Amino acid sequence: MCWPLDAVDCMGIAQLPVPFESSSCGYWGLEVCRLFVQLLRSIFQSVSLSAVSLSCRIPVCFSLLSPSRGTLNVGICVFEWLELPYYLPSPGEEYVENSAGMAAVFPASHVIVVGGGLAGMVAANQVLECGGRVVILEKSAFCGGNSSKGTAGISGSSTPAQKSARVQDSPDSFIEDTIRAGVTNSEYASVLCMNSGPDLNWLMDKFDLDLSLLSKSDGHSQPRTHRGKERFPGMTITYALTQMVEKIAEVSDRARIITKAEVGRLLVRQGSVIGCEYRKAGKVSKEYGPVILATGGFGADFSSTSLLSRHRPDLLHLPTISVEQNTGDAVKMSEAVGAKTVDLEWVQVHPTGLVDPEQPDAKVKILAAEVLRSAGGILLNAQGERFCNEMGPLDHILSEMWKTPAPLWLCLNAAASREALWHCKLYARRGLMRHYATGRDLAKDMGVPLQRLVDVHEAHAQAAQESTKLRGEASEPPPGPWPGYPSGRSWDEPSGRTGYGKLDFSNALPGSAFVDEPFYVAMVTPVIHYCAGGLQISPRAEVLREDAAVPGLYAAGEVAGGVHGRRCLGGNALLDCVVFGRVAAKSACQYAFGEDDEFRPCPLPASATFLSSR
Repeated sequence: MCWPLDAVDCMGIAQLPVPFESSSCGYWGLEVCRLFVQLLRSIFQSVSLSAVSLSCRIPVCFSLLSPSRGTLNVGICVFEWLELPYYLPSPGEEYVENSAGMAAVFPASHVIVVGGGLAGMVAANQVLECGGRVVILEKSAFCGGNSSKGTAGISGSSTPAQKSARVQDSPDSFIEDTIRAGVTNSEYASVLCMNSGPDLNWLMDKFDLDLSLLSKSDGHSQPRTHRGKERFPGMTITYALTQMVEKIAEVSDRARIITKAEVGRLLVRQGSVIGCEYRKAGKVSKEYGPVILATGGFGADFSSTSLLSRHRPDLLHLPTISVEQNTGDAVKMSEAVGAKTVDLEWVQVHPTGLVDPEQPDAKVKILAAEVLRSAGGILLNAQGERFCNEMGPLDHILSEMWKTPAPLWLCLNAAASREALWHCKLYARRGLMRHYATGRDLAKDMGVPLQRLVDVHEAHAQAAQESTKLRGEASEPPPGPWPGYPSGRSWDEPSGRTGYGKLDFSNALPGSAFVDEPFYVAMVTPVIHYCAGGLQISPRAEVLREDAAVPGLYAAGEVAGGVHGRRCLGGNALLDCVVFGRVAAKSACQYAFGEDDEFRPCPLPASATFLSSR
């Protein structure tokens, strides 16, 4: 790793193993390491470091005895064995840039990942697979971030689950849907969608994840949003990757996780990022190496100096689903070193944040998973009437919600509830959803006439029935009287009147069955959901400045802007974390290790699982 010379003191000898890699065997004993470092200290103290030329660094070499061969190896650089920089900096310097690239003068054997959510954990696991070492700096007391609250799932095309369900999908179709959502740079969409299938396979194969269930999320033309049978998909995926890094950290020096570490500054030398400075328990420390920013968005900062105040003051009155550490720190510190930002005004508001009846004005809320609507949940106003296309784009649903006085209700009948039973039971346990034994009980509690709810459900079921009728041998339904979304004609009047007629129906309940039907019901409200803007990156996840990439600085996940355009489609947020987390890690490793992996610190492992079992 690229520690400065004082790292010997601040890190402690116990954290400086000197490994014999695959060409040798085992590790030096602790006592040998201690004696070796004492020898180095005496040499350093006798040398005037300032006399070392900036343009010509002289590596200190020794003859070291290889215990595996019993022969003398001459010319091995002690800095490599100690995992210190090969070349000594002059006093006050942190780094000396070389036009040949970072690896020529700064063979960093670890990559710094700032943020322990999904993007950060994906990046960390990928660094380990590339043969690197990684240190994760997490602001919170534990890892997980916003990703662990992800409820929609993760989208991907041409996956095993789609093939099993006979879904006709392709990366090109996925790209078209993503660009239609407002992406202005098709390169981002190509990277995201072309890698979606292989990267979902990576999650399933490497981390034994279940992503077998499919749903059709907001803005997608095909069912391509994946989740498992239990728990939130964001929680399941993020925790699996976190546990892998934790296991590796327990059995080797290849990974470290530092929590309660608030990164406040990027370290820069001659335009290149060479590390970062963080504060933990009142003490300021530094880590050296290329930096991957994976800190999430800025949806939890409502202060007068926040990015929300600067770019979207009209949203400050809304609650948020963001974790408290999502305050835009990485954007601000990157701006301080010349990084560009993009689309910061594009803050996505989600229509269905769950309202706690005991704390209706709470600023932080939990998101109602999109599976609740895709399973057949319908939205009702205070009079018990439908007012939008529940499967339309979020902007449409929000537009209709802004026009509709609260309270607003999300209602799932028995069949819809069974399809999302884990979510319904969890929300009910938290007091965010209520179970009604019958529709009669629901009507009484809502304070609306029973017959009105019967009629609303009957009209919805009739529209669903008309939409599924076949015309001859064609699979298209007969055209309805209302404009449909995204095209065609709809039979659904409540949504059709808005111009976004509903075409996709799930588990529609006939009015005749309403009275005795059990329901799960929640009160919902708009919430700040996702920051589509952030740091401008290249398709290789390099953070950009005006004229080029910032050497040594990368970003992945919600902190990076431009990937989704105006609107992030359902399931694409988690996909972004996985795809660009891997891309960022590969780019950072190439930068640190050199084009030919000349300075790769560790042998390539068979897999992260192999490392965790050592």
